Amino acid sequence: QVQLVESGGGLVQPGGSLRLSCVASGFTFSRYAMRWYRQAPGKERELVAAIASAGRVTSYADSVKGRFTISRDNAKNTVYLEMNSLKPEDTAVYYCSANLERVRWGQGTQVTVSS
Repeated sequence: QVQLVESGGGLVQPGGSLRLSCVASGFTFSRYAMRWYRQAPGKERELVAAIASAGRVTSYADSVKGRFTISRDNAKNTVYLEMNSLKPEDTAVYYCSANLERVRWGQGTQVTVSS
């Protein structure tokens, strides 16, 4: 069955960095665009970054442009989110997502930016 498993979250100080990973299984990963979303307490889930199936086209929310980088390794069925210059407002649960026959979500990984 389809699975998306995120990892790499944690507690980091402002200005720090984290690298999130999402390992996919149960579908042909290389054929699908992938997305990272986040949801902070009391807020709606928002799109953070997206990457096309071959990895050549990416897009970002304005709030993370220049700080976050999305990438993928189709040989490893994995999508990454490199997060630099983290701010307290980046604190959220981060989810990877794939639009298959319906939208599929991972379980999420908590990122907390705090001193």
